[in-house]
Amino acid sequence: MSNIIRHDPLDELFRGFFVRPMDLNAGNAPATAPSIRMDVKEQENAYVVHAELPGVKKEDIHVTVDGNQVSISAEVRQENEEKEGERILRSERYFGKVFRSFQLAQDIDDSQAVAKFNDGVLELTLPKRAATSSKRLAVQ
Repeated sequence: MSNIIRHDPLDELFRGFFVRPMDLNAGNAPATAPSIRMDVKEQENAYVVHAELPGVKKEDIHVTVDGNQVSISAEVRQENEEKEGERILRSERYFGKVFRSFQLAQDIDDSQAVAKFNDGVLELTLPKRAATSSKRLAVQ
């Protein structure tokens, strides 16, 4: 038995032409809005957080500590322009705010907390608050 294969030259010519979307995000432009990637490590007396914030200025970063809740927010500005001679072939921009919030197992001593920003990485040293002893109230 022989197999019959239908050959359509136009099908080969246009195959995938309308199916494949153009990749407008080629190069260094973000495919989606940037997010904060981070590592949280627990030490004996503190938590250490490393949060990646590439391209963000130090003055655009805000950190809030409330008990065991930590919030990091930043204003992000990314611009990507590709030129060929004096003609601009592509110009992309992203302006927005990124936000990340998480809870730790223990309350933080916010008076001793330290934040450093160097080479696009925010480092937070968050000392654990000393456990307070519970007080039993006498019922009268």
